[in-house]
Amino acid sequence: MKRPRRWLRSSIRRALLVVLIPGMLLVFSAELWLAWRTASDAADAAYDRSLLGAVKSIDSSISTASGGLGVELPYRMLEFFELTANGKVYYRVASEDGLVEIGSPGLPAPPQPLKTGVPQFYDGEYFGEAVRVGSYARELSPPLTGEAGSQRVVIQVAETLEARNDFQDALVMQSVARDFFLVVVASALFGLTIAWALQPLARLRQDVESRSPQDLTPIASDDVPAELLPLVGAINHHVERNRAQSEQQRRFVDDASHQLRTPLTTLSTQVAYALREDDPAALRTVVDDIRTQLDETIRQTNQMLAMAKADSAPPAPEALDAVVMAEDLMRRWWPVARQQGVDLGLHAPMATLPFQGEPALLNEALSNLLHNAIRHGGEGSRVTLFLGGEGGQVCFSVVDDGPGMPAEELQRAGERFFRGGGGRQLPGSGLGLSIVRSVALRHGGSMLVRPGPDGRGLVVALALPAGFAG
Repeated sequence: MKRPRRWLRSSIRRALLVVLIPGMLLVFSAELWLAWRTASDAADAAYDRSLLGAVKSIDSSISTASGGLGVELPYRMLEFFELTANGKVYYRVASEDGLVEIGSPGLPAPPQPLKTGVPQFYDGEYFGEAVRVGSYARELSPPLTGEAGSQRVVIQVAETLEARNDFQDALVMQSVARDFFLVVVASALFGLTIAWALQPLARLRQDVESRSPQDLTPIASDDVPAELLPLVGAINHHVERNRAQSEQQRRFVDDASHQLRTPLTTLSTQVAYALREDDPAALRTVVDDIRTQLDETIRQTNQMLAMAKADSAPPAPEALDAVVMAEDLMRRWWPVARQQGVDLGLHAPMATLPFQGEPALLNEALSNLLHNAIRHGGEGSRVTLFLGGEGGQVCFSVVDDGPGMPAEELQRAGERFFRGGGGRQLPGSGLGLSIVRSVALRHGGSMLVRPGPDGRGLVVALALPAGFAG
């Protein structure tokens, strides 16, 4: 689809005028032609009646009583007709065979055969002058002497076109003046109407321009015309996205300051203590503590970055296999589970389980589930990753037989920085389940937390639609 030309895109007012003004001129031209046709028909109708009157007057003066064709011409009527016609008038009275002829010979013959008693009017030329001719034929009674059977007489009256053309020109000029006035008035009204109709756009522009960069409230649509409601809706949608993005950035900064200030302060204290320590064994202990603190800080930072990505990054789904993903997770977390004395297993009865998803975020979410289960389950516990697929969904469930969570804490599972455990607090950020829930919502799925089998341990299920398309 071609875009409109730049000079049309630059101004709605100009585009409307460029379309409307030529349109009105085109209508004006058509109206001018129609006015000319109407004036021509009106002039012909009026002046043809005068021609017919002259023809009838001459016809009433024709006599064949003497055996020949006699005409007593109404000179006063012809003089008056010539005066009103403002030009020259010609007449001709003749037998149909042309043997007897009175008046101006050679007047233009009618283009169609004359019907008895039916006048015919037409344009012609007589001695180089344009004329309008009225012709009429009737039966002679009695016929001319020596003629057998019926015989017709032809009566013609012609006039030059000066008065007729003047009358027609006057009508056309009146129509032109009227239409030109209407075009001027309509153009002015169009301009005023367009300016008035575009005022809401100007007010909308002023409203947007006068806002401060921090003002992300929706634009009021109470006084907005219906045609602008989609535009205002799109602007409000964009404003809402910017507001949500700003809120995410603010929350990320708050989260970072909340979570990193304490571990960084602890690291600074530990480093200062190590610098004062002379005992190699004690120094080794301090360095081990620093390393543990650094690992935990790195993990918290990675969790916050994963949370920020799950909240704001545009979706980029890929074709995945849940079985392959689960097996890869087992290979990565099995050494950690073995070191912690935890029995880590996988239950995937199917050979393959295809679905759509974002691998990096899903790996981060499932790694958080396995990390939490291994860490909170403790030595001697069992952690199993179950795979299931039915009803167009793919479900990852991490089940452990550890201490679980009290019933009052299950409702808060997934809140940012909430760390449950029934009073048994372990180091951590409280972001693990928050990340899982954010990833589930991003994929159009859900996270479910419930007690494990027989009320022991915990089950965290990540249910995702298999056909997630972003």
